[in-house]
Amino acid sequence: MSAVLKVVGLGSGNPDRLTMGIVKTLQQASQIYVRTKEHPVMSMLEELKLEVSSFDHIYEAHDSFPEVYASIAERLLELASAADEQSVIVYAVPGHPMVAESTVQLLREHCPQKGISLEILGGESFLDEAFIRLGFDPIEGFQLLDSTGIRSSMLQPQLHTVIGQVYDEFTASEVKLCLMELYPDDYQVVVGHALGVEGEEQVLQVPLYELDRALGYGNLSLVYVPRSDDESLRQRTFARLHEIVGILRSPEGCPWDREQTHASIRKNLIEETYEVLETIDDDDPEHMQEELGDLLLQIMLHSQMEEEEGTFSVFDVIQGLNDKLIFRHPHVFGENKAKDAEAALQNWDAMKAEEKRRKGIEPEKASALDGIPRDLPALMKAYKLQKKASKVGFDWDSIEGVFDKIEEELGELRQAVAEGQSVDEQVGELGDLLFAAANAARFLDADPEEALSRTNRKFVSRFRYIEDVLHAEGKTLQEASLDEMEEIWQRAKNEV
Repeated sequence: MSAVLKVVGLGSGNPDRLTMGIVKTLQQASQIYVRTKEHPVMSMLEELKLEVSSFDHIYEAHDSFPEVYASIAERLLELASAADEQSVIVYAVPGHPMVAESTVQLLREHCPQKGISLEILGGESFLDEAFIRLGFDPIEGFQLLDSTGIRSSMLQPQLHTVIGQVYDEFTASEVKLCLMELYPDDYQVVVGHALGVEGEEQVLQVPLYELDRALGYGNLSLVYVPRSDDESLRQRTFARLHEIVGILRSPEGCPWDREQTHASIRKNLIEETYEVLETIDDDDPEHMQEELGDLLLQIMLHSQMEEEEGTFSVFDVIQGLNDKLIFRHPHVFGENKAKDAEAALQNWDAMKAEEKRRKGIEPEKASALDGIPRDLPALMKAYKLQKKASKVGFDWDSIEGVFDKIEEELGELRQAVAEGQSVDEQVGELGDLLFAAANAARFLDADPEEALSRTNRKFVSRFRYIEDVLHAEGKTLQEASLDEMEEIWQRAKNEV
């Protein structure tokens, strides 16, 4: 049998708040270990003439807190396993053992496996002092976050938020940057140092942007963000967007939104996509932000329609995407490695094939051209078809073969026109020529859609140049001759 391992809480820092039960437990212990001696209650333990060992040296031996906590837990397990069954080993931690104490969670996990009897005695948590000193009632809605793992997705402005373990200015800076993703820069927050400790307590109210400029951060520091019912704070959350779209589609919402179906707004999805592409082409971040929002709305509306039918919600869409991204990036979230973009792409394709196998689809029996959307713009689709065919070896050795094919198709188009073949035959030859041109783009490692878009933009700029010049001369396009327009076009090539 192993020794009994007892975990006790030393409270938030005021020795007067220690319970008699915890004091007796400490006095009756065979050995006492503390996570750190950097705690105000240590002076009282000295007055009680208790012999205490600390794990402060472990902090210096490791680079991260998880490593420190794992090492402390491992050492305590070794000590308890080696001691006789009459021994009582006490492990004392700041605050309450079940609040922000990773070592205790590790002990709870491993003690049963090793046959070690574990007892936990609560103590005053820093939260007890926070409720009193900061003056809020947690029943109004409250969340406790760890500064080392905080993310903006965790923040809920309608809840009182306490962020613990804000050890230093660097940690405060990380907390500030996270909070600024949701709260305005001048939002009033509170920094609390050593709450409840006589002579050491400090409570400072500062605007958010000055959070990391406050002095006095240490092991007993926290940040408090008061709750707010200000709807503007929720406007930056995905939950609020989901809520708004649900309201619009509800019986009390917008009559137009309620009437829409997948089919009726299908074209909107395409239009919004192209409007986003336009902002990319124009290198216009301000309008890109707006247009991405419009595109996101289309996704939300389609998802909301299915949520109303009970088939799926936008959260199912998000989960599916998250699962896919993690599964298809084993070189990021798994053990695989990818030294460059090409290797990463190979991993992606391999995991896509594995996904099909898990769905009962045999990739080996599928067409090499599968997976290309039916309604993709024709030029883009031609490019993707050729790219898939090239992966299985159906390709020219070099771009020279493509040039020969372009000339061949151009010749056939000339012949079809010269011989007066049917319009359908002429269109077929034109399609062959465009398909061959798209293949040239692949060899140049260029997107044919983007190449043609650039030419379109260039044509528009030069044609408008012609219009501007003629307008300055008091002429319209209809009044100008072709030779005049051609002469201005040549000038435009040097100007725009």
